[in-house]
Amino acid sequence: MAFRRVKEEDLEVVEDIRCDESLAVRPGKPKAECQKHRLKIPQKIKMKNFLKDKFKRKSKFEAPLTPTALLEVDFDTSEGIGDSSDDPEEECQKHKIKISDKMKNVFLMRWKRNTKSCETPSVGLDFIGNLNEKHLEADDRLFGSNEVVKAEDESHEILRLKMAIHDSFNEDNQETLKSALASIFQEETQDRCWNEVVVDEHPIWSPVKCRQIKTLLKIVVEERMKTAEKRENKADQLSTSLKREVCRMGKQVQKDLLRVVRNLRECYPPDFDICRTYAQLYHQTFSTRLQELARASVDFEDCLYILSWIVDYYPKNILKHKELEEHINNSSLGPLLPEEDLTRLEEQYFSYKENEVRKWLFTALEKEVKKWSDGIEPEIVDGYYSSNLAADVLPLVDITVSDVKALLGSESKAWCLLTQLESFLTSSYKTSLEKLVKRKPKNITKILSANLVDIHHFRDYVQRPEHNFSEDTRTACLSTLADLKNICHKYFLSRIHTELKPLYRKLWTQVWFAGHCEVVEDLMKALEENMDQFKELKPVCREELLAELHIEVMVEYVRRMMKRKLKLKDKEQQEAAAEFIRHDNSKICSVFAKVGSNKEWLCQILPKLSEILRLQDLGSLQLDIATLARDYPDISEQQILAVLNLKNNLSSSDLCSIEACLSENRSRPDTESSPAFFSKVLIKQDTLCYNSCN
Repeated sequence: MAFRRVKEEDLEVVEDIRCDESLAVRPGKPKAECQKHRLKIPQKIKMKNFLKDKFKRKSKFEAPLTPTALLEVDFDTSEGIGDSSDDPEEECQKHKIKISDKMKNVFLMRWKRNTKSCETPSVGLDFIGNLNEKHLEADDRLFGSNEVVKAEDESHEILRLKMAIHDSFNEDNQETLKSALASIFQEETQDRCWNEVVVDEHPIWSPVKCRQIKTLLKIVVEERMKTAEKRENKADQLSTSLKREVCRMGKQVQKDLLRVVRNLRECYPPDFDICRTYAQLYHQTFSTRLQELARASVDFEDCLYILSWIVDYYPKNILKHKELEEHINNSSLGPLLPEEDLTRLEEQYFSYKENEVRKWLFTALEKEVKKWSDGIEPEIVDGYYSSNLAADVLPLVDITVSDVKALLGSESKAWCLLTQLESFLTSSYKTSLEKLVKRKPKNITKILSANLVDIHHFRDYVQRPEHNFSEDTRTACLSTLADLKNICHKYFLSRIHTELKPLYRKLWTQVWFAGHCEVVEDLMKALEENMDQFKELKPVCREELLAELHIEVMVEYVRRMMKRKLKLKDKEQQEAAAEFIRHDNSKICSVFAKVGSNKEWLCQILPKLSEILRLQDLGSLQLDIATLARDYPDISEQQILAVLNLKNNLSSSDLCSIEACLSENRSRPDTESSPAFFSKVLIKQDTLCYNSCN
């Protein structure tokens, strides 16, 4: 048997055999068709293992061939392969030949494939494996042929790619992911080539098949969100299963997106926009689960927790996270919940909060009313009587309004919530206070003193511009609070006026004109004694009450003056009465200033009336009356006539001139006039008006 040196072209044939090994007969494909792609080996070159099949059968329990097994090449110029000897050792020694390293590598690689095919089921290689097997070279040959070999079952390849992406969240696998993705994304040219081929005929190693990354990412994201509870243990402290699930999913979104930005972003090419892709997938998965939870029957606590994630936690901790915000396009994500589902949760939340505020208000009032009925005296705080009604409920109301406004982002909802305060003040608090005054328990003065403090707190809260009252609600509340304060003031002041009534009767009588100093001194002494009872009233409330008393004392003084029980016949009496008025005004204002009254404008009224009594010149009198009407627009012509009737020396023509002057000046009211005073002075109608002028 003759041996020849292996030629260079024979080695090329062997290379071709190895490269086309992948074109073996595949399931479901006729053998004849596969033969078209096989390369014929020249008869002069035959290759075989030195162990024959008959020796394999005899030694079936022996270990399989090893990579170091000897290879033989039989070059028979006429018959091909020579007859074998019965002794395998002799046969091997006979035909053993030293071959080149390149040929050994060829046979070694073929041996490995054949061994794997015998030991394990056939499984499609992943992209890197096919790349190592130089299938891309086969790819080029396929495009040069007229036939395309159909791919085997590709599910294994997709699973491997999925696992590679799934394992990418493990920091130890970052380099593996980066390498695999780099290999896939560099094959843009092959992608364009395979796009011209029927999709079902794409080979398993084609990068086009591996481009299902986004689909695989979606599957991985959904799996990680489903198993989030196994990773996030901090949520175990939450009270309900819904809270725990939502918290775990939300934390998983944040944790995974941070990993994408910190680690995975560099593994993908910039045009793939992996950060936004992951953000969209996690957002969609989180949104889908939240919709399922929101559409189930949830209690208030769970409803609040879902809304808190939607409005607060998710935007602030995830979308606007300092590391994530620049990599996520928030505007493209859309809302976590559809408007219908979100509106339903918001209505449930608001209804609960509305009922909660109503319950707080009425429960607090019931406790106070029970104290009134049981005769329990109010507490003394800082030296004055105080009640906890406003102090208990207003902070709760304020917090609730702030929470509703922040969570729902609705000014109108905050307004609606505060209408509960209006309803409480009008229908409950006012009614209870009126019943208390009618019942007049022994400690009523102390109870009313404490309630004046509550009324002050309520009014201060309503008046603050930062509190979200609508104008109508604010006006209604302030009006009701004014009524509540008047109920308390009326009770206190009516008792004082009842005691002072005998002294009021002496004003502007002959007794007063004869010895006015004694009358006024007695009046002021009685006032000071009555005002001492308000020492245990909160200072701001005491000032308001005494200011009201100051007004009512001045109103009573002017009313007594306009009753015309005293006639001033001549200039001397009129000048004397004018001096008495100024003296009385100084005494009254001094007493009230001492106790803290801030109604300084009241001290200007009596001096202006005294000037009308003092003046004798008609022109000067007309000017002063016109000025008085300008400064106090609420003064009536009947009241002016009552003052003029004190001057017994005025003629009918003088009165007509004064009337004409007054009518002319009333057409130009002063916008900076003093507060209403004369409208509080009630006098009987006089039939002696200006009949002579008509």
